Amino acid sequence: MNIEILQIPKIEDYRGNIAVIENDIIPFLIKRVYYLFDVPSSARRGGHAHKEQFELLIPLSGSFDVVVNDGKNQKIISLNKPDKGLLIKSNIWRELENFSSGAVCLVLSSGEYLEEDYIRNFDDFLAYVNHK
Repeated sequence: MNIEILQIPKIEDYRGNIAVIENDIIPFLIKRVYYLFDVPSSARRGGHAHKEQFELLIPLSGSFDVVVNDGKNQKIISLNKPDKGLLIKSNIWRELENFSSGAVCLVLSSGEYLEEDYIRNFDDFLAYVNHK
């Protein structure tokens, strides 16, 4: 599957840790940054795939699950450490669920918002990846 857990380097200090993301950590230039917060535990976010963009999802606070699907296989990845991020490459359907109270999901994206890059219907996604 076109996903990978990335270990984000951290500097440990008795005053608190620092995680550092620089150009050698992720395989793309960051073009967009956004974050999800105040998500009710019963809500689902995502529900789409990207044709070209890559995204790195980082749980800055709390925890959540990411359900990923490549059209053949499905996995559930639990994210709960701010020094581990989920790299989702192109053509992977994703849904985020089971948000803990106070969860914050930071997303670093390889592209600016472009509606044409989104596949927002799962049946359309299956047709797209099975046709490639």
